[in-house]
Amino acid sequence: MRFSIYQESHTGGRQNNQDRMGYCFTRDSLLLLMADGMGGHIMGEVAAGIALKTIGAMFQELAKDSLPDPEAFLEQGILAAHREIHRYRALKNLPETPRTTMVACVVQKGQAIWAHCGDSRLYWMRNGEILARTKDHSRFELLVAQGRVQPSERATHPERNRIFNCLGAPSQPMIDISRRAALQPGDVLLLCSDGLWSTIDDAELARTLRDNTVMRAVPELVRDAARIAGKKSDNVTALAVAWEGASAGDLLTSTTIMTDGLPVGTMTTTIPVDPDGGDPFSDTEIEKAIDDIRSAIEKSTRITNKN
Repeated sequence: MRFSIYQESHTGGRQNNQDRMGYCFTRDSLLLLMADGMGGHIMGEVAAGIALKTIGAMFQELAKDSLPDPEAFLEQGILAAHREIHRYRALKNLPETPRTTMVACVVQKGQAIWAHCGDSRLYWMRNGEILARTKDHSRFELLVAQGRVQPSERATHPERNRIFNCLGAPSQPMIDISRRAALQPGDVLLLCSDGLWSTIDDAELARTLRDNTVMRAVPELVRDAARIAGKKSDNVTALAVAWEGASAGDLLTSTTIMTDGLPVGTMTTTIPVDPDGGDPFSDTEIEKAIDDIRSAIEKSTRITNKN
């Protein structure tokens, strides 16, 4: 694999930053993660950190060197993160469970697969055009889909911040998983929190990422979003990957990461083993989550063979 990657976060006008982001990669697989702790509940930053830690730990255990079933990994990984957040509440005897939104993406064999809960977004872009983006699990997005409001009303709509799906809620999260997207050299994947996309419109996001490298575009977008929103700015976080393929030719730059020469089993990660000082992901929980993924893969294989 050959790609460029950059991530940045800004606290904005808030007292602390509840967004968390990170990535891991092996020779043949890349995992991208972005979580936005929900400020209306306690310890949102802890929920976001646990989500990254949980899914990152599972990736390090299973991706040697690629995932046999990325869809099953994303689904079971997010469910495991949800359970781990609830386990944290029980261990700490908290009055309520911390909550977070989540968007995760796996890239391998030239394809991207992503999953999300809530309103943290992923954009897939090519030549300044948005080919796909996640649909927010929000009241406002439902009203837009029903034709009852226009997208342009978002900034002033009274229900613009109402989210109905997240990790840490009493009910199990609803997980939207994409179809596999075939990447071409030059494609960009952007994961971001609502602090970015609610301030910078989609056309500007796409234009900026078309006209600049991700190393220049990401800090520019994050800085502009915080400046435009001013004292009312939410946390602003972005993680972007420019895909350069297997043989990218002229696209290669000094910032290109080339994984072809990595030894089998090698793992690179920006996700701390134990973010926020929380309890480590338990051996029992990770083994259960991995067993769930293996069971899902076996079930998928049986269905495929039967058809």
